[in-house]
Amino acid sequence: MNTSPERHLIIPVREPFSFTQNLNYLSRSPNECLFQIRDGRIYRAIPVGQFTPVIEISENADHSLKVTFQGNRPPTSGWIHEEVTKYVREWFDLDRDLLHFYELARTDPLLQQAVSLFHGLRIIGIPDLFEAVSWGILGQQINLTYAYTLKRRLVERFGKPIVCDGRQHWVFPSAADIAGLTVQDLSELRMTVKKCEYLIGAAQLIADGTLTKEILLEAGSAGRAEEILVSIRGIGPWTANYVLMRCLRIPSAFPIDDVGLHNAIKKLTGSERKPTKREIRKLSAAWTDWEAYATFYLWRFLY
Repeated sequence: MNTSPERHLIIPVREPFSFTQNLNYLSRSPNECLFQIRDGRIYRAIPVGQFTPVIEISENADHSLKVTFQGNRPPTSGWIHEEVTKYVREWFDLDRDLLHFYELARTDPLLQQAVSLFHGLRIIGIPDLFEAVSWGILGQQINLTYAYTLKRRLVERFGKPIVCDGRQHWVFPSAADIAGLTVQDLSELRMTVKKCEYLIGAAQLIADGTLTKEILLEAGSAGRAEEILVSIRGIGPWTANYVLMRCLRIPSAFPIDDVGLHNAIKKLTGSERKPTKREIRKLSAAWTDWEAYATFYLWRFLY
C-alpha cells in the first residue's frame, strides 16, 4: 500500500470526544447505505467538486482522527485535503465546545445520566443541505426503520455508485439529480405522492439557488431560519428544526414535536404516558441554547 503523506490526514479533536460513542451511534442501523463500518473503522465516499475520494476514518492513540484515502491513487491536491478535513470536522461537529453543555447537564434530572453514559458523543451531522432536507421529509410520520429503507431506495436508484478496492460505496443524489424528476419517476420508491412532491419541490429550490445553507445561516437568527424553511411546502416545524440541528449546526434548534424525544422522556421519567409540549418546555427550561444537544443525547436512550 502507498504510505506517502498525502494518503493520510490527522484531525485533532476537542474534548470531550469519544470515537467509540460516535461509532456506536453510526452503527445504529444495519440498513445505512452512505457509509460502512468495518473493524471499528468508518468508510465513506465524499464528493469534493468533480472528485469523490473514498476515505477510512480511524482513531489514533492520542484520540485524534486519522483519515486515510483509499484506492491506488490518493488525491495530492491540497484543496481536496482541506475539503475532506472540513467535511469530517463538520460531520462530527468537532469545532463545538461542549463544556458548558456538560456543566448544565450534570445537574439536570434528564441529562445527567445521558452525559455519563454517552460521554463524548457529538451530534453527527448531515453536511449537505439537500440530504438533510430529504432525510427530514423521508422520515415524516414513519418509523426509523422504514425511513432507512426509503433512503436506501432513493440512493440506490438516483445516487452515484463509487467502486473502490472492490467495494461499492454510494453518494447521496444531488438536488439537481432530483429536481427534474416527476412523481412517477419516484413511484418505485413506494413513498406517498405527497412526499414525492415535497422532495422534488425542495430539490428544485436548492438546485436553482433559492435555498442554500448560506441563506439560512445568514438569516440572522434560528427563528428566522426556521421561518424560511417552514415556508417551503412539505417542511413543518419538526423537519425545519431537524435541518437546523443536523445540517446548520444551530445548538438551540429544538424539534420539540419529535416522537423519539417524547418516548425518551417518558422512559426516563417512568411515566405511563408521553409528556405534553407544556411539560417538555418546563423540563427543558435549563437547556437554553443547547436544546439540540439535549435532544440528541436523549435519543440515544432509544437504541
